[in-house]
Amino acid sequence: MTIHKKGQAHWEGDIKRGKGTVSTESGALNQQPYGFNTRFEGAPGTNPEELIGAAHAACFSMALSLMLGEEGYTPESIDTTADVSLDKSEGGFAITKIALNSTVKLSGVEEAAFDKIIQKAKAGCPVSQVLNAEITLDYQLN
Repeated sequence: MTIHKKGQAHWEGDIKRGKGTVSTESGALNQQPYGFNTRFEGAPGTNPEELIGAAHAACFSMALSLMLGEEGYTPESIDTTADVSLDKSEGGFAITKIALNSTVKLSGVEEAAFDKIIQKAKAGCPVSQVLNAEITLDYQLN
């Protein structure tokens, strides 16, 4: 089974003064502005790294929920952030690291068992698998 999800981007102009919009098939994002200024200068709008971070945090949280369920656990909540590092290199810019930080509210699980499950979720999340960056994970089990 293959599932297809589409994202779309439109760009006009040069890299510094140009601007673009990004949209998703679902309409969750609809012509959301992005550009050099939103990526590097803090202007309102989004940027690719922010979108990758949101996608990674969401995917990881869902993968963790699935894997906890497979072991008989139901989390009360999973709150995850993904801090995406964009670094300048000799060849331009590269996403070099993504730091996941997750706070999980779950009772009745031993810490060693939880650690095994959460590490499996980090490795097994489809977004983790597609990214060529160092992915770290810090978590709190409440």
